[in-house]
Amino acid sequence: MPKIAPISDLRNYGQILDKVEEGQPVYLTKNGRGQYSIHCIEDDEIFEKARAMVKLMGELNEGFASGEESGWISDADVEKHFKEKYKRAKNNNGI
Repeated sequence: MPKIAPISDLRNYGQILDKVEEGQPVYLTKNGRGQYSIHCIEDDEIFEKARAMVKLMGELNEGFASGEESGWISDADVEKHFKEKYKRAKNNNGI
C-alpha cells in the first residue's frame, strides 16, 4: 500500500522521513493531487541503473534494425574500422 501524505506534513519532516523505506517512497500531495515523492538513495541508484539499461537496449535495437534494413558489415570491416580509428587517435595525440 503506498504511503501518501499531504505536503503540509513536511512541517514535521522527521515524521515523514521515518516513513520512507527502501522500495517504499512517501508520496506527497498538493491540493489533493500527487506532486512529489521522497525515496531512499538506494532506490535512486536502482532507478539510474534501470534508466541506463533502457537506454542501452534502445540503442542496441536501433543498431539491430539498422543492420536488418541496411545490411550487416563483416567482422573484418569492423576490425579494420577500429584499427584505423585507433591509428588516427594515436597520431592526433602524438603517441
